[in-house]
Amino acid sequence: MQNIHRAALLAALLPLAAAAKPLTVCTDANPEGFDVVQYNSLVTTNASADVLMNRLLDYDAAAGKLRPSLASSWEVSPDGLAYTFHLRSDAGFHVTDYFKPSRKLNADDVVFTFDRMLNPDNPWYKTAPTGYPHAQSMQFPKLIKSVGKVDAQTVRFELNYPEATFLSSLTMGFASIYSAEYASQLLAAGKTAELNSKPIGTGPFIFKSFAKDAQVRYLPNALYFGGKPKVSALIYAITPDSSVRLQKLRAGECQVALSPKPQDIESARGDAKLQLKQTPAFMTAFLAFNSQKKPLDNPLVRQAINLSFDKSHYLKAVFGNTAAAANLVYPPNTWSYDKSIPAYRYDPAQAKKLLAKAGYPNGFDIGVWVRPGGSLLNPNPKAGAELLQADLAKVGIRAQIKVLEWGELIKRGKAGEHELLFMGWAGDNGDPDNFLTPQFSCSAVQSGTNFARYCDPKLDKLIADGKKTSDFKARAKLYQAAQRIIHDQALWLPLAHPTAYALARKEVSGYAVNPYGRVDFSSVSVR
Repeated sequence: MQNIHRAALLAALLPLAAAAKPLTVCTDANPEGFDVVQYNSLVTTNASADVLMNRLLDYDAAAGKLRPSLASSWEVSPDGLAYTFHLRSDAGFHVTDYFKPSRKLNADDVVFTFDRMLNPDNPWYKTAPTGYPHAQSMQFPKLIKSVGKVDAQTVRFELNYPEATFLSSLTMGFASIYSAEYASQLLAAGKTAELNSKPIGTGPFIFKSFAKDAQVRYLPNALYFGGKPKVSALIYAITPDSSVRLQKLRAGECQVALSPKPQDIESARGDAKLQLKQTPAFMTAFLAFNSQKKPLDNPLVRQAINLSFDKSHYLKAVFGNTAAAANLVYPPNTWSYDKSIPAYRYDPAQAKKLLAKAGYPNGFDIGVWVRPGGSLLNPNPKAGAELLQADLAKVGIRAQIKVLEWGELIKRGKAGEHELLFMGWAGDNGDPDNFLTPQFSCSAVQSGTNFARYCDPKLDKLIADGKKTSDFKARAKLYQAAQRIIHDQALWLPLAHPTAYALARKEVSGYAVNPYGRVDFSSVSVR
């Protein structure tokens, strides 16, 4: 009897001992909103699509392949024009104080999600003030002929032409599936703006609150089809200064700190209470030239700026030993990367000659835009901008640095208001098109993700043709020709391919850094 009582007591105490703890993540900036289809920044994707929502399928970064998510399986027609998705039956939308779903996810939700972005006659189409940047830059309105409901759990996409990257594109944040029922509720109440401030998804966490410049709070989704998260709450503590993020981590105010500075990384290596997470990133940091504004409309000027910047000095000062020099658009371990294209060397004398040839022997005045706080793709924005300013001055270019809050920087950059803009891009999967279409296609000028604001019919066709064939050799040849144009026209000043780092306290387990910048806290626990 005594043993029975002891066993009962232990059983009663066990849940208390194993009670879940909250996870606080120190992030680097405010999300622009939570209606992810309206935006293109990784910060916003991390705060919305990654924690609140799911896509039809996901990209498994570790295995390097697609995997089922809301779609349990799919088939592709022999001609590559029809994709049929079979939806899982156990995925439900979040239950909150502002929405109580009456059903599980079904085909109506998938049809609504894409029709909203593609159909101008959909009443939701005009609720995104600046449009749908990813859907437009990925040319979905042109590509997708229709999205139809076959039955309650089956959806079919009909394409106007085959596209080798279609499935990979569906893993991107903008392809997250929304609740048609919730959208109808908001539309009927005249509260469509609340889709951006009171989000609903099927993901592992449920939105609780957002205080700008302070925090985003989430609750675990106990009904998540992938299993209830192992933490009692998820908090994003918005902390633009990377040094402060490290301080908060050491003080136990957060358990994970994103985008540490190189010196923070070295400091953390010797701290027994911290662990360092890292992986090579499928990302490129770059300086964008707005080719629609003089004198940056002249390729000689863009080439001169490339030649005038001491990239090795920049890499050491801004990234320490945490990044490799970028010479082209995407990292050199990407298939189709053209190693035969030479990098722009540091040559101020030649830069001056090109400026004189372009008609600017005495240089010119120009604005440089940069964000205030450090990120993975720009650990020290102020230092990088000042180095650029000093190097440009040596060839007669007078640069004025302007610091803009991240949301404003993205918004105004997409509108093409910038001249020189420190920016970065993270691919969502290992396909080169994840860089080329969003950054250099003509449709991406219209959507705003093409920060070079460059539209060239020949380049546009090379990129488009590369998506129409599944032959890797043919695609590689097309993409190498595209890289040559981008390099010769000097549309960017490529800066760095960083290593993705994050810092975590020792009591955190189950967390890994994603090479594409996405986050997954669904399996993370805090001891």
